Amino acid sequence: MNIKEFNQSPKKVFESKFRKINSFETPAENIDLSVVDSFGEEWTKFHQFSKDEIDCLGEMYFDIIDEKIINKNTYGIDIGCGTGRFTKYLSDKIGFMEAVDPSDAIFSADNLLHGVENVRLSKASTDNIPFDDETFDFGMSIGVLHHIPNTQMALADCVKKIKIGGYFYLYLYYNLDNKGGLFRFLLLLVTGIRKIISALPNKIKKPICDIIAVLMYMPIVLLGRFLKFIGFKKLAEKLPLSGYQNQTFFVIRNDALDRFGTSLEQRFSKKEIEEMMRNCGLDYIKFSDNIPYWHVIGKRIK
Repeated sequence: MNIKEFNQSPKKVFESKFRKINSFETPAENIDLSVVDSFGEEWTKFHQFSKDEIDCLGEMYFDIIDEKIINKNTYGIDIGCGTGRFTKYLSDKIGFMEAVDPSDAIFSADNLLHGVENVRLSKASTDNIPFDDETFDFGMSIGVLHHIPNTQMALADCVKKIKIGGYFYLYLYYNLDNKGGLFRFLLLLVTGIRKIISALPNKIKKPICDIIAVLMYMPIVLLGRFLKFIGFKKLAEKLPLSGYQNQTFFVIRNDALDRFGTSLEQRFSKKEIEEMMRNCGLDYIKFSDNIPYWHVIGKRIK
C-alpha cells in the first residue's frame, strides 16, 4: 500500500512511549482550544479500554460498514481519534490507518495502539489535516465534529481528503428528532446541567460526572438490564440511555464526563446531517437504524 507523506513539515516531533508523533500547527479559525484541552484531559483519564469494551463499541458503531468499504486494501484516516479505540477496532480489518487528534489524547492513543503496526499517529486539527486532498479511500470522524464551532466547515475539511469514490463515516449527536416530547424535555434539563458543570474546574468536574454516572445513568441502565432479563426487551429499548445497557461502568463513566464536561455541544437532526453531507459532495448516504443516533456513511461523488 502506498502510504502518503505529509504535505507539510511538522511543527514538532514527539518521541512518545512507543512511536514518534508528528505535531502540526493548529489554526484558531474553526476550533475551540479550551474544548480541545478538556478532551485531552478526559482521554488521559479514560484510556484503558479492554478488548471486549472496544469490540462491543465497534460492533455498535460499525453496523453499516462492510468489506466493500473497509478491507486490507483500504487506506483510511480517523479524524479526532481520541484514545484510538475505534482505530484499534478497525486495525485488523483495514490496510493502514492515519489517526489524528489535536489534543493530548494522541499520547493515550499511543499507549492503546501499542503493538499495532498499521497505524500512524499525528497531532492535528480538522482545518489542518496534513495530507493532500483526495488521499484516502475511507475516512471517519466519530463524536467529534459536533464539538467544533462550524460543523459544516469541519466536515468539508474532512471529506475533501477522501478520494472520489471513497467513503466517509460520521457520527454526530442527534437532537432527538426521532423521540417524543418527554425525551426532548429531559434533553433541555440535561443541557442546562451540562452548561453549569462544564464551566467548573476539572478537579471538581470529574468527580461530579462520576456521581452523575452512579446516580443518573446506572439506575436507568440497571432497570433496562432487568427488563431484558425478564423478557421485556422492547420496553427496555424504549428507556433513556438504552445504548448503555450492554456497556461497562467504565464506558458509562467516560461518557458521563464526555456529555457533561464539554462546554461546546451541537446537535443535529437526521435531515440536517444528510444536507451537510450532500453539501460536501457525499451521496449514497446510509443511516443506521440503530443507536447511537445518528451514525451514517456516504460515498464521495464530487
